[in-house]
Formats: sequence, C-alpha cells, structure tokens
Amino acid sequence: WQQESYPENDFYNMSIELERGEDGTPLTVSVDYPAGPVKAQIWRAQVGRVPLFLLDTNILDNSLPEYRDITDQLYVTNREMRLRQEIMLGIGGVRALATLNIKPEVYHMNEGHSALLALERICRLKDENDLSFDEAKELVAATTIFTIHTPVAAGNEEFDVGLVEKYLSDYCLCLGISLDELLAMGRQDPSNEHESFSMGVLAMHLATRRNGVSKLHGAVSRDIWKNVWPEVPEDEVPIGHVVNGIHINSWVSKDMQGLFDRYLGPEWAKEPSNGNLWERVSQIPDDELWRTHERRRERLVAFAREHLKKQLENRGALSPEIASASEALNPEALTIGFARRFAPYKRATLILRDIDRLAGILNNKDCPVQLIYAGKAHPGDTPGKELIQEVIHICRQAGLQHRIVFLEDYDMSVARYLVQGVDVWLNTPRRPREASGTSGMKAAVNGGINMSILDGWWHEAYDSDIGWAIGREEDYDDEDYQDMVESNAIYEMLEREVVPLFYNRGADHLPRGWIALMKASMAAICPKFNTHRMVHEYIKQAYHPCAANWESLTAHNFAKVRELTSWKVHIRQHWSDIRINKVEMDEMSEVRVGEHVTIKAQVYLGNLTPEDVSVEAYQGEVDPQGNLVNALPISMSCLESHEEEDDHTFMAAIPCRSSGLHGYSVRILPKHYDLTSPYEMGLILWAS
Repeated sequence: WQQESYPENDFYNMSIELERGEDGTPLTVSVDYPAGPVKAQIWRAQVGRVPLFLLDTNILDNSLPEYRDITDQLYVTNREMRLRQEIMLGIGGVRALATLNIKPEVYHMNEGHSALLALERICRLKDENDLSFDEAKELVAATTIFTIHTPVAAGNEEFDVGLVEKYLSDYCLCLGISLDELLAMGRQDPSNEHESFSMGVLAMHLATRRNGVSKLHGAVSRDIWKNVWPEVPEDEVPIGHVVNGIHINSWVSKDMQGLFDRYLGPEWAKEPSNGNLWERVSQIPDDELWRTHERRRERLVAFAREHLKKQLENRGALSPEIASASEALNPEALTIGFARRFAPYKRATLILRDIDRLAGILNNKDCPVQLIYAGKAHPGDTPGKELIQEVIHICRQAGLQHRIVFLEDYDMSVARYLVQGVDVWLNTPRRPREASGTSGMKAAVNGGINMSILDGWWHEAYDSDIGWAIGREEDYDDEDYQDMVESNAIYEMLEREVVPLFYNRGADHLPRGWIALMKASMAAICPKFNTHRMVHEYIKQAYHPCAANWESLTAHNFAKVRELTSWKVHIRQHWSDIRINKVEMDEMSEVRVGEHVTIKAQVYLGNLTPEDVSVEAYQGEVDPQGNLVNALPISMSCLESHEEEDDHTFMAAIPCRSSGLHGYSVRILPKHYDLTSPYEMGLILWAS
C-alpha cells in the first residue's frame, strides 16, 4: 500500500537563498486572512538563468499553526487549506513580484490554481492609475494567458460559496465590487446562485488567451467549457491549443547525445525544432544505434535490480528473496515501460486484464517480454493506490516475479532510466481524458517506440510508420467492454506485430525493421514535440499579442482602455434593443458548385451603428437532424442605412464549394478594433 512521507526541508543546506532587503532582513509579503494578516518570506532558487521564487509562511511572524502550514504540503485534501494556498499563490505571488521590484506586463496562469493573481492585478492597477474596476479588468484580461491542463470538469478547483465569502468578502472592498459580482466571475452561469465558485472559470473570465495542451485537448476543453460562452458554436469557443513538448537535453541519454553529435552535428541541441537536422537520423549506422540502445537497456535492468533489492530490504524481506532480485528481468528481452501518475483513468492494469494470455507473451522462451512499472498516486486517491496494490500483487505471482516489476518512489532519476532504456512505451488512458502527456516524447528521443491510445499528444503525432495505436478513436458507453476490447488489442498487437518485429534478426543479429522504426519515430517526433517549438508558439500566439495589448491600452494615460471600457458599457446597455427583422436569399431551386448565393438581412440596431457590430452569414452543411455542421462565418457588408428608422441592410455572397444539402443563418456580434475576440463579451444574436 502506498505510503506518503513528507520530509522536513533543511533550507540552509539546499540550493536556495532568502531574498533580502538593503538592510539584510528577509523580504516578506503580507496577505489578509479572516484571523488577520499572514506573512510569507521569499526564497530564490536559481535555475540556470531563470530565478524561481518560492513563498514560505512557516515564519515566527505567523502565530497560528494553520497559517504557518499554508506552504507546508502540496497535496492537501482539506478545501479550506486549499483555498488558503491559492490565495497566497495568486495574491501573495503578485505582491512578491512587486516587493522584488519585478513589473511584468504579461502573466501566464498555468491551471486555475493561481487565478486570484488576476484580481490582485486589478486591485493594484486601480489604486496606482486611477482606473475603475472595469477598466483595470479590461487591461488585465487583455494581458493574461490561461493554460488549461485538466480535461475533466471535476478536476478543476471549485469552492463552496461560504468559503469564498469567508476569505474574500473583505477583498471585494479593494476590488470595488460586491461579493455577488465576484462569485459571478467564477461561475459558468453567472446568474446561478447555487453554482460553486470555480477557479478555472474565473481564470477564463480574466484572460483573453486560453489554450489546452494538445489539439484534442483543445477540442475537449471547448466542449467542457462551452457554457461559459452560451450560443457560441462549440468549434468557435475561444479556447485554442499549444501542444506540450519536452526539453530534449534534460531527457536524452549521454550515449544517444554522442550519436546525435556525430551524425546530426552539434546544432541539434541548439535547434531541436529543425526538422532537416533530424532527417540525418537515417545516417546513423544501424549497428551503432542498436548497440547504444542495448547499453541503455542493460543499464536500466541493472538499475531496476538494485532498486528492487533496496525495496525488499526496506520491507524486511528474507535474504533469499533479496538475492533473487539479481535475477529479475533480462537485459536482452523486449522491455515495455509504463510509468506515470497512477490515476484510474490512466488504466495501469489494462495490460494485466488477462493474466494467462499476458503470461504466455512474457514467458515465451524464444521471444521473452518484460514489463517495468513505476509511478505514484495522488495521496488522496484511494482508487489509484488500489491500482498500485493490484500491480504489485501480480508481480509476486508465480512465473511473473522476474517478468513484471514495480519500481517504488518514482522520481526524475527513475524516469530517466526508464525512458532511456525501454523498447516500448505503453500509454493506456481512457480517451479523451489525457490532456497531453510527455513521457512518450521522452522515450521517443531515446529510441523508444510508443504504443498508445490515440489520446493527448499521440492523437496528432501518430502515424503507422512511427509506432502503434491502440484502437481507432472509438467511443464507448460501457467502460468494462471498452477495457476488454482495448486490452485484447494490446495482446494482438504484441503477438502479431511488436514481438515478431523485435526478434526478427538477420545474420548480423540486428533487428533491421525495428531499427528503421526507431529512426522514423525520432525523425518525426523530436523536431515537433520539444519545448523550443512550444515556447515559440506561446510567444507567437500569446506573449507577443498580450505585450502589444499592454503597450496599446496603457498609452497616453490608458486612453484606449478607458475608451474600450466605455464602448463596452454602451454596447451592453443597448444590445437587447437590436434585432434581425428579415433574412432573404436569392430564389434558386438549386445551386451549382462554384456559383454564389446572395443573402440579405435587414437589421435594427437602435442606438448602435454598423461600425459597432459584425453581421455574419453562418453557412455550412446540414446533418440529418437539421443542424449546421462544418459551418463557417462570412462577413456581411452594410449596403444601405435608414437612419431615421435605425434600419440597415447587410449583404453577403456565399460561395458554394461542395455538393449536398447546405443551410445558413445570420448572426450579430460586437466589433471593435481592440477586442481580442468577438466572443469575449458573451454577446451574440442569432436570426430566429
């Protein structure tokens, strides 16, 4: 049974140091809590050229134990303590940067835990620049990025209204809003008083750049959070994606680095996104690549044996059992790795579903296979711990002791040995609950081949020439049936493809087909799924646009942000008055591909002008249920206006690009040069 330990950190023997003022005293920040102010001192960990600042409330200035323990432990299950932590992270974090005289123009919130930082930014901008709440909120949202990591709505932090009132009601005075207004920003339906307060929803409302961490995760996120933008078609919900990547230099083995230096040139480490460099993988001689990989597998087996010995010693095992650990695993056998957080949706035991069939695969005398597990469950996740327990019990079964092993206390060191030494990296999440995943990328850069459900990053990376897909994106209502089908798919794949390919050796004893797969995998995965490409995309899609927003909106004493806020107030006041009076189309019995159809709409705008709105024809195919699918908006231009009646005629010519049954509607959205997205105001009017 997994047991957690929380070692005491001796900060004065760690590679961190306190930030101090000119007089040498430690710098602190103060955040108000119900029982009084709580202080936190600031530690700096220098990570290369990047400073990482850490907040620590375990200081004598805080007399209450529950406040000194705010920064004591990450995985707390107590909801009140969790809210205390997120207050210190978000509000205290912004105050810490100010104390250090660091003045960011752009903030990036990684998951909703730090969402309160946006509120603290609003407070500071209001007080320092004589802005209203709405003006400060506009500026904060335009310069904040929010990355979603959890593809399950229940995985996002939510808090009871009573807790939020207890801890943040006084903070609303700083914001200049009521508690009800604050609560509304944390709800998908702002008018639903029974809805909990969601940190994720708050982050979405206070950021204008939002993204998932893979293409599929972006689509899943749009489905989960579509109610935040009611009436917006799901594929237009303003959540994009930036697929995760790995820092290759941190995970590739020294042995493989040597090969890359010789055959790719030293530039690969500086320009890992250069696909032309990775094409040179094909020039690595097969025997050199294979011998390098075999050395890594041998080291993995040696490491695993030593690890098993220590595990047995810690458990008080008898000497014969400890000695038998030296015989565990085979340094020449096909080795499958499975290591990650043990959450039930990751289905660690999927490959163990039919033990008899698996035993037949593992114990094949001519073509042996072995399976190495590692991982930890969240301390509060009992089902995840039960999965670990099940795996370990199976490891002890007769005939499997040396073929399946579980390495305890999973950390980066264990991870490196695994991703650098396995032949196959197994990933079996219940689709589509894997946001991205990166361990398979780490294995690929070291020559490991991915065998995975088409979820997360593998959904967009997979090609039959670089690895194996378990299933074909099927959806199941019966999870037990799904497990049966997909476990059988794993066995079939191992028996018919994976094992034969690995053991098909020529006269030189090299598995040429397998080596070709390794090279194809590295050439395809390495240049795309790395942090250089990932950071470049964040810069292009988020950081630079947000920085430009800051420069534009703050110029001339915040003139543009004041004007934009005033315009939004005007739009909201009069939006309910507008209507689409009539929509008409050219009378045509049928339209040929390549022709155009003219659509006109008569629109009443009241106190708004054609410059305030975007009128669009929304056209697409019609499915059997009468819904528009694969639809695209087409801008309509204003042909004529009758100012005395506030009526306007808009027109668009819609191209017919494909055959079949097509349909259309007309909609109106707010339009302003400084709007990041036409959907950010949550206003949209469709023709009835």
